[in-house]
Amino acid sequence: MVAGGIHLLDFSDEILLHILGHVPSTDLVLSVRRTCRKLAALCLDKSLIHTVLLQKDYQASEDKVRQLVKAIGREIQQLNMAGCYWLSGATVEHVARCRNLVKVNLSGCHLTSLRLSKVLSALQHLRSLAIDVSPGFDAGQLSSECKATLSRVRELRQTLFTPSYGVVPCCTSLEKLLLYFEILDRTREGAILSGQLMVGQSTVPRYQNLRVFYARLAPGYINQEVVRLYLAVLSDRTPENLHAFLISVPGSFAESGATKNLLDSMARNACLDALQLPRSWLNGSALLQHMRFSSPFYFSFSRCALSGGHLIQRVINGGRDLRSLASLNLSGCAHCLSPDALFRKAEDEIDSSILETGFGKKVRIGVPSGPGPFAGQPTPQPASVFWSLLRSVPFLERLELIGSNFSSAMPRNEPAIRNSLPPCSRAQSVGDAEVAAIGQLAFLRHLTLAQLPSILTGSGLVSIGLHCQQLQSLSLANLGMMGKVVYMSALSDMLKHCRRLKDLRLEQPYFSANAQFFQALSQCSCLQRLCLVSRSGTLQPDAVLAFMGRCLHVVVCHMFTGESLATCKSLQQSLLRSFQAERPALNVVIFPLLHEGLTDVIRDVPLVHLDEVTLFKSRVAEEPPNLWW
Repeated sequence: MVAGGIHLLDFSDEILLHILGHVPSTDLVLSVRRTCRKLAALCLDKSLIHTVLLQKDYQASEDKVRQLVKAIGREIQQLNMAGCYWLSGATVEHVARCRNLVKVNLSGCHLTSLRLSKVLSALQHLRSLAIDVSPGFDAGQLSSECKATLSRVRELRQTLFTPSYGVVPCCTSLEKLLLYFEILDRTREGAILSGQLMVGQSTVPRYQNLRVFYARLAPGYINQEVVRLYLAVLSDRTPENLHAFLISVPGSFAESGATKNLLDSMARNACLDALQLPRSWLNGSALLQHMRFSSPFYFSFSRCALSGGHLIQRVINGGRDLRSLASLNLSGCAHCLSPDALFRKAEDEIDSSILETGFGKKVRIGVPSGPGPFAGQPTPQPASVFWSLLRSVPFLERLELIGSNFSSAMPRNEPAIRNSLPPCSRAQSVGDAEVAAIGQLAFLRHLTLAQLPSILTGSGLVSIGLHCQQLQSLSLANLGMMGKVVYMSALSDMLKHCRRLKDLRLEQPYFSANAQFFQALSQCSCLQRLCLVSRSGTLQPDAVLAFMGRCLHVVVCHMFTGESLATCKSLQQSLLRSFQAERPALNVVIFPLLHEGLTDVIRDVPLVHLDEVTLFKSRVAEEPPNLWW
């Protein structure tokens, strides 16, 4: 507590409160508060206990959470328990003691209809709620007090694992509705699910006050069938104050008569700030010509056939409306950076004037004035577009370089993909020198590199490890030629410097998860989640066990390789037996990648890990900023 002759407690209360704000709530209230009188008072300051974040506090055991709620429950106004899958329903029920809650996130928590009713009945001040709707949910079990609370809720985030309206019909004052459809087409017993289960329910959603409607669908026909039932109600009468309408759908989603009526009504009556639609609703449609936008902050036209001229003139009004734009998703839009010719090839050169309209200024190209972070590393040409781009965004926190043909070997709700498509031509131009250039991004926190065949040694990874000291999540997939892992040595050197790395996802055929790899990975002392996907890959069980013993914060260990089912099961059981007791949130899945039972295994992975680590996807401009918490 003493540094340079200055005692920690000699700092001002303002500075101490800022420091304490980085301490997990459970440690703050149950440990730090008991060290001395001054910290006891500061730890109970309203700025620290009005908002409690238990999300990803993997050391928050059942006992700690109960003690925390008992100590400060009545002071908590905002509580985030999203993804606390390791807590029992009985522990989650203690949230009912936090009677002054205004906002609570219980997504990923175990709650039956009866327990949800008991919790919500006690929260008369609640205005913002996030929950899961799982098989067995019964709105008929909700008490009148619970329904009274729901009638005052203005913001609802609902994750559906079964066809249902959930609590939406009870939320008569909704202004923001976020729906996540995670329904599987079949039950565990093989029965086919149908959205018709919802037809005839006594009540349906009420949207008259709605300002934000967001729906994100996992793959599967059942999710599309159920979202249509939600949209059918919305199409009857478009809310007057609707400002954001977003539907994220993988693959195709055919337009129906009801959705066409809804879009026509929105074009006539709504003035939007944010828009995302299935690409089949936009391609070949004149819809955007009739939509009105006011201070737009988010657009997503992912995979749409949208030309640059159409983008500028019809959507962003020649650049005049861009001052408010915070996020623009043009991923997979092969023609959006070319003027108007939709018949041009995706490999044609882009029109820089399109980017200039978006960013409001020309990209400056220059020569570094002194030695950069590339000493001893391959250096990109100073005049290259990639080099100049990175120079112009020194405070960038998230970067993705993904070959447009890349497809993960682990698609959602389907068997593993055995063959991969050849990389696109632009991906061929990204080699070790370009990867080394990323090292100049000193504030980089999240990095994804996928399907870059021109990686020869991976030497650029070392530059990233040395200079990107803020890096917290790293995802690497299909680097170099597919028949051989060319970057193992460089990756090992890189990992030795990644002291703040929390999440690592590796997807590479023939990857050998051996003692050398796990020895290097053990240097990542903050690591929490690891996912390895490798067709024909191997692993050394003893090395995995030793690694888990050294890295005490790891709670997710997912490995999908070419090992036999017997080897995988044995290792998984050993890991659970050795570490489950001391790591309550431990989630271990070791399974052969090409095994026919993979889909059934994946469905048991907590959604928070499945969505963020296990499955590969782009996250840049994935959804509007500050959509929820």
